[in-house]
Amino acid sequence: MTNPLAGLFTARQKEAARRDLYARGLRLCGEYLAARDDRSTVRHARLTRAIGVLAGSLDTPSADPFDALLQVGERALEAGGDDGLGLALGVAETSTLIRQRSRGAWRLRGLALDGLGRDDEALAAYDRYLALLQDGDATAEVARRIDTLRRRRACLEEAAALFPRTGSPLRDLVGRPAATAAPEFAAQVRARVAEHGKGDPAVRRLLELYGTYRRLVERDGMPDPLLGGSTPIDVGGLRGLVAGRTVCLVSGAAEVAGSALGAEIDRYDLVVRCDAFRIRAEGTGGRTDLHAVSLRGGTPWDGPAWTQRAGIRLVFGDPVAAWRRATRRRLVPGAQEHVGDASLRRPLGDPALLGEDRWDTGTTTAFTVLRLLDFLDVSPRLDLIGFDKPGRLRPEEAEWVMDRATHVDARTMRIALR
Repeated sequence: MTNPLAGLFTARQKEAARRDLYARGLRLCGEYLAARDDRSTVRHARLTRAIGVLAGSLDTPSADPFDALLQVGERALEAGGDDGLGLALGVAETSTLIRQRSRGAWRLRGLALDGLGRDDEALAAYDRYLALLQDGDATAEVARRIDTLRRRRACLEEAAALFPRTGSPLRDLVGRPAATAAPEFAAQVRARVAEHGKGDPAVRRLLELYGTYRRLVERDGMPDPLLGGSTPIDVGGLRGLVAGRTVCLVSGAAEVAGSALGAEIDRYDLVVRCDAFRIRAEGTGGRTDLHAVSLRGGTPWDGPAWTQRAGIRLVFGDPVAAWRRATRRRLVPGAQEHVGDASLRRPLGDPALLGEDRWDTGTTTAFTVLRLLDFLDVSPRLDLIGFDKPGRLRPEEAEWVMDRATHVDARTMRIALR
């Protein structure tokens, strides 16, 4: 005879186990906070707030604290450092015990292990994450890391196979953190060069593999380096694409989205939008022929990918190393037909272009792209829509625009420069 209380006891045991796991997660957070000094950054402040949200959710019977726990892990990843990554891993391990089929938990676990240099464990976690995806498509971030880790491993395995008699030290590096594997790989390369000489075919291949490995340590590989067929363009290429075309720079202001200007905007040959934007065809028009975006903050490569469809995408940013890293990580294959190269990354301050020192790094994206298009001077019509209100441009930018305006139409929020 079935015991009617068995199911109740089992449910209570599972609930008690979950409570213990959440308590473990909160204890990890407490240990992290206790070990920190008084110095704080914006990222650490976000992590502290996330921990507070988690603690509050645990005291609310109707709340599900799982999402709050995952958010703590995400914020710990952002905080970085060995302590932040350690907290993220502890939270991820706890999360996968609470919900073994949580995609977010396995993704977090893979990223934390990856950040700590535990490549093989990271790949195992990423593979588990992929297995849980119904459509099989990982996020761009995870797909890039999986590709990078597998290619690094392949470099080491092929390098070891080149010299079967003396390759065991290289085989021992497979799966080790790159921080310790890279110097040993370099030492083995020097030893093989000294033993066989640079003219040996196996040594030449070893040098190629080492170069690839070091590049993959320093930056992620790109699963599609050609970005789905996107064509890089320089200043001359941009001029050719703009020449003879009417241009309209559209603001993302609510007044534009709520207007009825969409059809009029779409009649321009080239519709330009900036940074994050939303399309409401009736008000904003439906096309984006040129998308300009500025890199902001200390780690601009961590921002969301540029998935909006655009004919041309221009990315403004400095220094060049940050610009390269951000474009590698945030450009999406097939999302643009043309992408600006490094010659277009800082048009206002570049002596080869405008070279105007009066504009600083805080210049708005809208003004940067407007000033570039005005400088090229190949468009018969160059209009702004939705930039007629204070605050849409910086005061000195608005003054520059109004000094050169040939017509202002308050009804259509249009400022014409041609």
